[in-house]
Amino acid sequence: MDAVSFIPEFGGLLYTIIAFVIALSVIVAVHEFGHYIVGRWSGIHAEVFSLGFGPVLLSRVDRRGTRWQLAALPFGGYVKFLGDSNAASGKDAQSMADLYRENPDRLRNTIHGAPLWARAATVAAGPVFNFILSVIVFGAIFMMRGAPSDPLTVGELHPLPAQVQELQEGDEILAMNGKPLPDFSDLASWEGFFADQAAAPTVEYTVMRDDRERVVQGPWLYPPRIAQVAPRSAAMDIELRPDDVITAVDGEKIFAFSQLKEKVETSDGRALLLDVWRDGETLEFALKPRRTDEPQPDGGFVTHWRIGIVGGMALEPASEPMGFFAAVSDGAGQTWRIVEGSLSGIWHMVTGAISTCNISGPIGIAETSSAMASQGAQSFIWFIAVLSTAVGLLNLFPIPVLDGGHLVFYAYEAVTGRPPSDKVLRVLMAVGLTLILSLMVFSLSNDLFC
Repeated sequence: MDAVSFIPEFGGLLYTIIAFVIALSVIVAVHEFGHYIVGRWSGIHAEVFSLGFGPVLLSRVDRRGTRWQLAALPFGGYVKFLGDSNAASGKDAQSMADLYRENPDRLRNTIHGAPLWARAATVAAGPVFNFILSVIVFGAIFMMRGAPSDPLTVGELHPLPAQVQELQEGDEILAMNGKPLPDFSDLASWEGFFADQAAAPTVEYTVMRDDRERVVQGPWLYPPRIAQVAPRSAAMDIELRPDDVITAVDGEKIFAFSQLKEKVETSDGRALLLDVWRDGETLEFALKPRRTDEPQPDGGFVTHWRIGIVGGMALEPASEPMGFFAAVSDGAGQTWRIVEGSLSGIWHMVTGAISTCNISGPIGIAETSSAMASQGAQSFIWFIAVLSTAVGLLNLFPIPVLDGGHLVFYAYEAVTGRPPSDKVLRVLMAVGLTLILSLMVFSLSNDLFC
């Protein structure tokens, strides 16, 4: 095997690393800027704002005396405040003593000598800024997409294998096989409507076109068309793509996504042979469904066999502009759903209800970053918002070294009137660091062996 054969694999690895670094850098920069700016507003001086660790590549000192730097290892970052001994905000007792001798008032500008409210606000600001980033990104994407028109209106027709297709862009779909469609915005009624219908290759649609009602024929509204491929899934592994249409499973023709779902769920993990229509050509793929733990609306989890695709409609619905406040509200709701789902997942892993393989490490996150970037800018930016929420939530866990651990120390100080002793803090920080390193090793083993 010559060296040239390694180029595609190397290119894929490089793409994965770049996508991971971009996603992580955006999230870290926002997180650390939250610490920095709230600290500055609170009168706490930041000596260093670093994006990355290790040798410094670029740096400059601003007029406030803060050194802004870009370091060689782009896998994190930190803000070092006055009085800190390290990036984890350990107390530099000698520096604090020197400051006190020089000017006792200067202690107010340190992270350890500032009022309790200023310290707590500065520490909490990192995770809060991560949540704000998520809300803004989700809200912006919702505004770009708009709200689906009601009644359902054809915005764009997706290409499908040879089928009867008499729908046209701009058609308002009023009924299917003579039964009025429910409001597209009423998800429960919409899903119930299709659950009660018998899928068929061709159906009759009553549409409003040019101010006249017409009856036309078209494909089943939910064909086995791939709208999105899940990262690190069986479908991703065999390189299925968005807009692929699965036309047969094990030689049996299918025309509805529900048929595909049923065959996958009843496969019991057996390998399936798929006929896939792509750009006018039929291809064959074999893949084995994987057991997947899926969150439910009630907070629980259900395990199913899945191949890792999201189905799409035969058409792209036309949309209407979404207002700013509605988009922000939906963005906040999406962020909260991620928080709820994450906490529920952790609880179910602790109780043994679902597999701990659901925890991903750096390799898994990097692969997911690359997969989402390969599906377009919007998918990648959405993933950054999801990851930002996860990072914000993780940092609020009451573990020493993390922001949540510092907030626990501040809560103790608020109740008792004094902070924990320096000796106790050193021990707890060592324990916290051990826990974090253990979690990293465990998640990395999941990436390699799950």
